[in-house]
Amino acid sequence: MKETLKEVLQALDLENKQYGAFHGEWLTDVSGKVLESVSPINGQAIGSVKQAGLQDYQRVVLQAGKAFKEWQMVPAPRRGEVVMEIGLELRKYKEPLGKLVTLEMGKILTEGLGEVQEMIDVCAFATGLSRQLYGLSMHSERPMHRMYEQWHPLGVIGIISAFNFPVAVWAWNMAIAAVCGNSMIWKPSSKTPLTAIACTKIAANVLKKYGMPDGVISLVIGSGSTVGEALISDTNIPLISATGSTRMGKRIGEVVGARLGRTILELGGNNAIIITPSADLDMALRTILFGAVGTAGQRCTTTRRIIIHHSIYNDLLEKLVKAYNQIRIGNPLDSNILMGPLVDESAIFDMQAALEKLDAEGGKVIVGGKRLDPQMYGSPCYVTPCIAEARNDFEIVQEETFAPILYAIKYSDLEEAIAYHNGVPQGLSSSMFSTNLLEIEEFLSHRGSDCGIANINIGTSGAEIGGAFGGEKDTGGGRECGSDAWKYYMRRQTNTINWSKELPLAQGVVFDL
Repeated sequence: MKETLKEVLQALDLENKQYGAFHGEWLTDVSGKVLESVSPINGQAIGSVKQAGLQDYQRVVLQAGKAFKEWQMVPAPRRGEVVMEIGLELRKYKEPLGKLVTLEMGKILTEGLGEVQEMIDVCAFATGLSRQLYGLSMHSERPMHRMYEQWHPLGVIGIISAFNFPVAVWAWNMAIAAVCGNSMIWKPSSKTPLTAIACTKIAANVLKKYGMPDGVISLVIGSGSTVGEALISDTNIPLISATGSTRMGKRIGEVVGARLGRTILELGGNNAIIITPSADLDMALRTILFGAVGTAGQRCTTTRRIIIHHSIYNDLLEKLVKAYNQIRIGNPLDSNILMGPLVDESAIFDMQAALEKLDAEGGKVIVGGKRLDPQMYGSPCYVTPCIAEARNDFEIVQEETFAPILYAIKYSDLEEAIAYHNGVPQGLSSSMFSTNLLEIEEFLSHRGSDCGIANINIGTSGAEIGGAFGGEKDTGGGRECGSDAWKYYMRRQTNTINWSKELPLAQGVVFDL
């Protein structure tokens, strides 16, 4: 692993001490404390960052505001070309970036590489979007008047990302916000600072090559109590796009809402798959495994509940237990490994506390849920993924535990299954496995899934960039990436042009002297 780390840091220009503030140039006099990035794979530090303080943030936001004034006047297709070049540059660094994602947060390498591919793909998507920022035209009720709408860039966008997708979530926002004409400030998770610095360096080199203004893409790495609070409180930031816990989202929503700013909130998920009697159980089995075990259960779209018809409950659980016992756990850089570590020890403690609460409420662990020997695995962050029998109304089932715990719940009829499915505070992603058309249409109908994403015969995770991503209820209501999510990053303006020599008023109002 030492050799891999050395090669990755060298390839991404991260060998020496890094600095946590960038606005077209790196601020080497930042005032914050030194932050060490520690790999959950072996508990070893992989790099350090001198963090930004409040004054450093203020310098960054000032430059981002100046950059916006220039960048918004660059034609959108030209902005799209720049974003396309960022995607092409990311492609050149796909392998070292993917490895760095794995080293810094612990997901298996194929997922790390997939996350970088997601950045590349969204840059391509945004390039096409740059020629499609359409407004509508409307017929005026007044003669010789033309009425239409247009979309203008919004300003400086704040992006707050979580550790579990340390680069993809930034790219979803960056690429769309950039082609819409905005500048942006990224505050990444303090658990994954090096991936943020690497991506910023790659994107900044492209902007410099094209002669674009300093500060279109900016970065601040610092504590939430200083830099984070400054960002969400700043009236110079009209939109905060934040990914994280529901608790964090409520705080951001409260602060930004108080100043009448906008938010895109991507928060907790408590995602379920309904397994009906007509389901293809082999397909369902493979889907559940990736949905529940992928990223060690640390995706917002992780499958956390399986709601199984009583007639197939025992059969499916037996197959799942057998499969769980075969999951290979270990160093996520090894291509034979299916599950790496959790991000840190606090995640382990949260998982253990959840299982204790499950036991107190009358639930039962069927398989897994054990902490693995730190001496054997080289880190205290490894566990076995867990399946537990539970009831949907258990307090712990109503919560999102960011760990590989899968709750199995039995149902009798579809109405009951959908009630269980919707009977949690969160509403991100959902799925049903069925070959019965009536069941499928029921699940996708108005009285079916209440989530922002609803799938049939595929899992809850692995959303494509072409669709708008996000959920309802405690998930926050935000939408990112595909479809018309670009509208969040712009301001709508309705325009009316009078090309007559009269001044008729709307609704037939007469007001003559």
